[in-house]
Amino acid sequence: MLSGRRLDLLDPTPVDIELEDIAHGLAFVARWNGQTHGDFPYSVAEHSLLVEHLVGRLEPKTEPRWRLAALLHDAPEYVIGDMISPVKAAVGPGYGALDARLSVAVHLRFGLPAELPPKVKSLIKRADRISAWLEAVEIAGFNAAEADRFFGKPPAGVVETLSIVPRPPVEVRAAFMARHGALMSELDRRRA
Repeated sequence: MLSGRRLDLLDPTPVDIELEDIAHGLAFVARWNGQTHGDFPYSVAEHSLLVEHLVGRLEPKTEPRWRLAALLHDAPEYVIGDMISPVKAAVGPGYGALDARLSVAVHLRFGLPAELPPKVKSLIKRADRISAWLEAVEIAGFNAAEADRFFGKPPAGVVETLSIVPRPPVEVRAAFMARHGALMSELDRRRA
């Protein structure tokens, strides 16, 4: 990793996980295999920021630790990349197992439980699908009917006022780190 850490992908440990590596990696990993409109690829870091924001829109009283989990929901992709769903299915269960091991290490590194409660996982998944819908319509060339068919129609009012404009990786990396810092500060305040 750029931090100098060595990460064993098959047996990752929390002590080998650094926020700077996650933010940097995710800011350079393109969603939609890079097939999006805009001057910059739409990154997994940008997507993660949107999912965390959508969690707050769906459930405004969501605890900061679960919003942190939303921000980090695709963190393993900083080292394994982002594959579109059909490719993940073709690769088979090995990809999911690798993703799960990395997720556990990331969660433990930032004070989250290894396994998220089902209700939290479900909320993050809902926000993830809404994000995919918005991304599909705004930057990936889908019309609303196609996006509805693939991702489900978002609840009324959830995506209004939101728009996607891909930013340079350096800006997204900074925004990801800043949001992570804000959530960690809120967690520290609540623990005090």
